[in-house]
Amino acid sequence: MPVPLPFTPNLSVMPEVVAFFDEPTNTISYIVRDPASNACAVIDSVMDIDYAAGRITYDGADRIIAHIEEKGWTLEWLIETHVHADHLSAAPYIQSKLGGRIGIGENITIVQNTFGKIFNEGTEFQRDGSQFDRLFKDGDSYRIGMMTAYAMHTPGHTPACMTHVVGDAAFVGDTLFMPDGGSARADFPGGDARTLYRSIKRVLALPRETRLFMCHDYGPNGRDILWETTVGDEIDHNIHVGRDTDEDTFVRMREERDATLAMPKLIIPSLQVNMRAGQLPPKDEGGGTFLKVPVNKL
Repeated sequence: MPVPLPFTPNLSVMPEVVAFFDEPTNTISYIVRDPASNACAVIDSVMDIDYAAGRITYDGADRIIAHIEEKGWTLEWLIETHVHADHLSAAPYIQSKLGGRIGIGENITIVQNTFGKIFNEGTEFQRDGSQFDRLFKDGDSYRIGMMTAYAMHTPGHTPACMTHVVGDAAFVGDTLFMPDGGSARADFPGGDARTLYRSIKRVLALPRETRLFMCHDYGPNGRDILWETTVGDEIDHNIHVGRDTDEDTFVRMREERDATLAMPKLIIPSLQVNMRAGQLPPKDEGGGTFLKVPVNKL
């Protein structure tokens, strides 16, 4: 059964949400602003990479920075809903320009242990989450201006996945997609379809009016890209976990579907960077920065 909600939702608080869509990775990043102040948070930012050329740029992050500066807002948090396998985080870059604290779920340590071994990182790579400013436990709260935000552990896609609930808005990472997109895969190391189903049901235990914001959308059946829905719409219409889908049926569907999926194109650089809170690997003795390609390990 899903674990009960670790807090009481407050739908009277309605944060302003500004979305930024990154077309190369189908990722949506967000600025979440307290309507009673100029305080804000950034959720799931993207650092640009030309993987074939080995070139890092920050065009997407610069758009977020420009918006915050233009509005005169103050950045207090940079939130990662999980260690992404399909895009690189720009959190340290944005932090260097605007300040703020970088936060992720406490099970980042599980991800670091798993992929620290896969990428043969050695003992110098810290596996205690110390690269981040805050490690959230289930039910932890933090402030964005006058608003109280809550972190809710929703594993299954990865062990460190958290849904962040801010007033009437919830940022679900890859726990859910839009109703016609269903759910995310659960076959990465540490993922589990049964755990994912229970996490989704936990999200859907929020009030029906709660706004849900996706981390990804792929425009199923050629529709326009979308990223906002509600708990009620997901309950009524989600093609994977709607009203009548039981746990065993979901697990069977998810495992069969995952077995047909290719690895994300950016999984190798993404994991190496994101398990370091968005930092690139340390430079070698010659001053160069390199990403590793593990062979036959993923």
